[in-house]
Amino acid sequence: MENFNESVLNLINLAEYQNDAIVSKTIYKGSAGTFTLFAFDKGQSLSEHTAPFDAIVQIIDGKAEVKIQGALYTFNKGDTIIMPANKPHAVFAVDRFKMLLTMFNKT
Repeated sequence: MENFNESVLNLINLAEYQNDAIVSKTIYKGSAGTFTLFAFDKGQSLSEHTAPFDAIVQIIDGKAEVKIQGALYTFNKGDTIIMPANKPHAVFAVDRFKMLLTMFNKT
């Protein structure tokens, strides 16, 4: 992980798309949580899983589908959702898309 303290970041250009892949870039990791940028190629997905922390997903480019506890949501650039801790969720790239995932520890 790089130290980005007091740096201006352009999230669109921080992680580049790669064919048939998901690229992730950890921007910050600390005791309160993490900020991770993802770039998904079209058709790529994260299978259903759970996480021990609440998370905010912000779509910064493209189009994605997110399933949370069986409910399917379609997201476009600029859309955001909060995913509760310990609830099953999955992500699918309808088109290439980039998202900022913010996981935070409430304790």
